[in-house]
Amino acid sequence: MIITFLGHSCVQLQTEHHTLIIDPFITGNPAAKVSASDLKVDAVLLTHGHGDHVGDAADIAKRNDALLVAPNELAVYMGWQGCKVHPMHIGGAHTFEFGKVKLTQAFHGSGYEIPDKKVIVYMGMPAGMLLYVDGLTIYHSGDTSLFGDMKIIGELNDIDLAFLPIGDNFTMGPEDAVLAAKWLGAKKVVPVHYNTFPLIAQDGHAFAKALAEHQIEGIVMESGDSLKLDGR
Repeated sequence: MIITFLGHSCVQLQTEHHTLIIDPFITGNPAAKVSASDLKVDAVLLTHGHGDHVGDAADIAKRNDALLVAPNELAVYMGWQGCKVHPMHIGGAHTFEFGKVKLTQAFHGSGYEIPDKKVIVYMGMPAGMLLYVDGLTIYHSGDTSLFGDMKIIGELNDIDLAFLPIGDNFTMGPEDAVLAAKWLGAKKVVPVHYNTFPLIAQDGHAFAKALAEHQIEGIVMESGDSLKLDGR
């Protein structure tokens, strides 16, 4: 599997037969080095309804006739925008052609802002995602604080790679994210949701060094960087 970081919390996963994208915030993302119009995917996965995660999801999904997988209320809303959707909810799992997805809890918000109307549309509960693809277990926490049930997620899953936010202010900061990585038992951790804007500026390399003290491999990825993971 080839995993490419596209900036902020956006991750693309390319398997032998499918390409998936999670939280495709491209347009308006100062870290993005690709155009949303160039992305070709089979599925779009969304963790929650904030604009810096929904991003270009509708455009990408419709242009590629790709399935959009999201928590129920967000999926319903995206279906109203013309997307082909599959609604899920926390604790639920479903097996797709590309692999299995299970939603986990996340402690955050989920509302989509429509600035010109001064409206925030409620998008249900935010979520994290466990992906079981090509013999690998990948965890994308979405935006979240540290929470105790990360220990349970780690006990029930052999996590090969975790994407964890470290930006602080809106999500976990680096110290809490190190504890999250320990509780999850993740073999490798990629920090996300930081340095996109000044308010969430953090040192990814210092975070990776802190992980190393607990024998966890931290991988700092710049926008456009790719990582190859071999399945088990």
